[in-house]
Amino acid sequence: MSIRVARVLILVAAGLVGLAACSTANKTGDLAATDAATDGAPSGDTTGSIVTPPAEPGPSGEPVAPLAKPGLLGDDPNDDVQLGKKYFRSNNFGLAEKSFRSAAAKHPNDAEAWVGLAASYDRLRRFDLADRAYAQAIRVVGPTVEILNDEGFSYMLRGDYARAHKLLEQAQAKDPGNPYVEANMRLLQDSYHEGKAVQ
Repeated sequence: MSIRVARVLILVAAGLVGLAACSTANKTGDLAATDAATDGAPSGDTTGSIVTPPAEPGPSGEPVAPLAKPGLLGDDPNDDVQLGKKYFRSNNFGLAEKSFRSAAAKHPNDAEAWVGLAASYDRLRRFDLADRAYAQAIRVVGPTVEILNDEGFSYMLRGDYARAHKLLEQAQAKDPGNPYVEANMRLLQDSYHEGKAVQ
């Protein structure tokens, strides 16, 4: 076996191992923790997900994980999106905003960066900027269930239950069984009945 063929086989094996170890979905929803009080249902933070494309055929027809492409967000644990998620999970919304803003500037067609940025702005109570980031994410991928759900949560944070309900209903119509949308609908109902905005 030639050295070149051996190198290709090693790269293919490494790519397949990497593919097996990763999920095909990059979730901004993993920014949100699950809430034990809702029987494992997700809490109402950022609850969307942006799906990455499946593996593509390599030069010899073998599958190559999308994350193996250089420069793609998510292939480096220290890239701006991953850092933004890390900061968001630790409630450091200022650093999360900075990381997501950097990712969105470098990769303006990355909806995950825009949604993370919007969620960070929501937590910083900069709703004007959150609206712009959600609008940009919609320009990139359209009004997905995840974005509608996150926008609905944004309006819950503002105490605007009518707009929150409208957006969550749109998300629910697109994906009736989505557990994140259902969790936010329950949160909306609880917040409405208690008469106070979500914190």
